Amino acid sequence: MKISPLVFLLCVAGQAVSLLAADRPNFVWLISEDNSKHYLRLFDEHGAETPHIARLAADGLLFEHAFSNSPVCSVARTTLITGCYAPRIGTQFHRRLRTVPLPGNLRMFPAYLREAGYHTTNRQKKDYNAVEGAGVWDESSAQATWRDRRAGQPFFHMRSFGTTHESSLHFSEAEMQAEATETDPDQAKLAPYHPDTPTFRYTVARYHDRIRQMDGQIGEVVSQLEEDGLLEDTFVFYFGDHGGVLPRSKGYIYESGLHVPLVVRVPENWRHIVDARPGSHVTGFVSFVDFGPTLLNLAGLSIPQEMDGRPFLGNGVSLSDVNAREEAFGYADRFDEKYDFVRTWRSGRFKYMRSYQPFNFDALQNNYRYRMLAYAEWRELFHAGKLNPAQSQFFQRRPAEALYDLDADPHEVHDLSGDPEYADTLARLRTRLAEHVKNLPDLSFYPESFLINEPFENPTAFGQGHRREISMLVEIADLSLVPFPEAQGEIEAALEFPHPWERYWGLITCSSHGEESAPLAEIARRLAAQDPELLVRVRAAEFLGLIGAEDPRPVLRQALATTRSGAEANLMLNSLILLRDGQPGYAFPVKANWFRSNVAQEPYVQRRLEYLLAPR
Repeated sequence: MKISPLVFLLCVAGQAVSLLAADRPNFVWLISEDNSKHYLRLFDEHGAETPHIARLAADGLLFEHAFSNSPVCSVARTTLITGCYAPRIGTQFHRRLRTVPLPGNLRMFPAYLREAGYHTTNRQKKDYNAVEGAGVWDESSAQATWRDRRAGQPFFHMRSFGTTHESSLHFSEAEMQAEATETDPDQAKLAPYHPDTPTFRYTVARYHDRIRQMDGQIGEVVSQLEEDGLLEDTFVFYFGDHGGVLPRSKGYIYESGLHVPLVVRVPENWRHIVDARPGSHVTGFVSFVDFGPTLLNLAGLSIPQEMDGRPFLGNGVSLSDVNAREEAFGYADRFDEKYDFVRTWRSGRFKYMRSYQPFNFDALQNNYRYRMLAYAEWRELFHAGKLNPAQSQFFQRRPAEALYDLDADPHEVHDLSGDPEYADTLARLRTRLAEHVKNLPDLSFYPESFLINEPFENPTAFGQGHRREISMLVEIADLSLVPFPEAQGEIEAALEFPHPWERYWGLITCSSHGEESAPLAEIARRLAAQDPELLVRVRAAEFLGLIGAEDPRPVLRQALATTRSGAEANLMLNSLILLRDGQPGYAFPVKANWFRSNVAQEPYVQRRLEYLLAPR
């Protein structure tokens, strides 16, 4: 058969691409859902034994300081797949009310691997808050496997294990009594912020059983690679997709929500591109923004400028450089129907936590959270007055900023922000975080209900175009860190500003200062009564209600009846539940017919109504 010159050239070119692609390592990501490093004995003496993961570490690297930038699924996984900080690109809310485009020409990182000849598969969880775009996966399904690739084709395979997911602890009282655990509950190690009860001990023991089950599943996948003769050409990453899953972990920005286990098995045939011996411990800090850039670097590909992360393995990366890294940024925003806004800056052994709305106490109702018996019991014990101070913190107003020495206080229960000995450290980390949220810039300084409209058509461009305004909002918010007598004049000026979001943050700052802000109550009354922005009225009523200066219920009811936005209504309902369940505690006889029909049908509004309309 005669072959045309063009076909011949194309065949030769195809072979060249194939050869180049085959001269690259394979990658497998094995991801356990909802578990921090605290549940594996490999990382914590009180954790469960995980022999299969331990063998991966013996043949590779154990990372002592690996962090999910977010403590919840969709935000964490979007950070992983994009290499971008979520508050910069508009993917920080779990779960999305609107899927956003990626910045510029950026694609999700597997697309670059696929473009370079890799076979990319995902089994099967995605949970992205950004538009996926074309060409990311060859297959994403419950059957996806590397075995479907062309002969000799390098591959990236990602697999998630739901065995350890939070839902595994949604058992009933009857199930707890009937189903014994392999782990002895009497030997369970409880965090100092948890009450020592049979329910908590059983919950910890049951979760350790799930960790061991997950470890066996990890071992099965590694055995498949070995059977296929691929293990020594494949980097195997094992890690948790964020923290969890006992109360005060998943969804919360403590170490139990952010600090994940990470082990990377380095294959024999590719040890020459990793600057570390097998069995080494890496002490430097790595975060989810770094994972995509790391795979691209290991594959010999360039890293897009739009990504925020830096590679921690591969050519051009030294172990000494990685071990010198000691900073990590964390973020927590809306989790389902529950709103929050917290940022953290980890620097060495110190962690700075900035709660931009500290009156939104941690235990504020989230329906999914309280399906767990341990959560429900914990709240009952608090209301019964049966908890000590460390166990009660979860149900109390937070400080606007906190500082923890994690070497001395790994569970983050002793706030050092008021200790003069740590004043310099506090000031340094406060400044570092403020600079970072301004430089991103952080889009969460606008309400989500505002962002999901025009700004989320191109969130990154919107943020860049509003850098100066966001910086001003950060500065207004940070007036909550200044003694009120010194900050009063600037807060009052913010309340009189013509732009609504300056007034909005001025009122949040008043609420953060609490009763000290009472001299500004008259301005807040005026804003609650007549501000043209509904959310400003609600924040004004919230402030007045929190300090007991005015009944917030009429303003909230009118705003809920007026709004045409489900997202806006959900934010208002967050304030309502705060004022009802927290101090001073207002009775709110809510009725579903308060809302416009389209608003009442919004899923998160329905979740709030389910809780509010339930018998107390």
